[in-house]
Amino acid sequence: MSGLLALLDDVAGIAKIAAASIDDVAAGALKAGSKAAGAVIDDAAVTPKYVHGFDPSRELPIIWRIARGSIINKLIILLPAGLALSAFAPWMIAPLLLLGGAYLCFEGAEKIAHWLFHHEDAHTEAYESGDPAHLEEEKVKGAIKTDFILSAEIMTIALAAIPAGNFWLQAATLALVAVGITVAVYGSVALIVKADDVGLAMAGRGRLGATRALGRGIVSAMPKVMQTLSVVGTAAMLWVGGSIIIHSLKDLGWKLPYSLIHDFAVAVSTKVPAGLQGALEWSATAFADGVFGVALGLAIIPLATKVITPVWNRVFG
Repeated sequence: MSGLLALLDDVAGIAKIAAASIDDVAAGALKAGSKAAGAVIDDAAVTPKYVHGFDPSRELPIIWRIARGSIINKLIILLPAGLALSAFAPWMIAPLLLLGGAYLCFEGAEKIAHWLFHHEDAHTEAYESGDPAHLEEEKVKGAIKTDFILSAEIMTIALAAIPAGNFWLQAATLALVAVGITVAVYGSVALIVKADDVGLAMAGRGRLGATRALGRGIVSAMPKVMQTLSVVGTAAMLWVGGSIIIHSLKDLGWKLPYSLIHDFAVAVSTKVPAGLQGALEWSATAFADGVFGVALGLAIIPLATKVITPVWNRVFG
């Protein structure tokens, strides 16, 4: 009996350790996922365009194919690469974060420039005709390539937010981030893309007047929802990108931008009652990070369009 009690005590101890590890993984995944918010929102804002113009019956299969490619990007390619980086070259994480933050700033600033100057998409007409199966294949390939860049940003940001040390804890946390973010992003995209169809069905087949009115409201609201999502995604990119750059520079030893923004946020927060100071300081910091992101992104646009993109296209096609 004493042996059985000892065994049960050991099992209980192992269960407690496992539960604590699960809590650590979940907490780490939540923290890491929140750090990658800008790239996640951008991913959700970008993806619906890849099903635009296709038959409604193909929308969910296309989203599933892109989501499956995203999981492969994250779990098969980026997760092992991130763990190897953390184990053998942790000094590279900060420079990679700088690159990822700069890319987010560039993407956000480019969208602002597009809105301001109304540049037309040169590829729009190319997709208006042709074999649907071929066009779907091209769209899916393009979406997975774009997802790879965004997923690399997300995984790098997540890796930087996970404490170094326990290899398996890092691996489990990154895997949870990869799966959780993919499900959240592409699940949201599926709901957004099919909302029009649901609204039309409610408007045309609803038995109650309220149901039909709600359906019409959903249909009329979706363009505004998509526009709002795009604006929020752009703002999040610039905020997170600027924040990543500023904190990475601080970690690398150049603390001036961080100190200036911190002092600005503290000075602003002293203008309100004590109970609101924390929220105002955070808001002022996010605003300053976003302004920094816009300025950096606008400065990068000429370099990216005149130098980096032509070289990339020449090398990779």
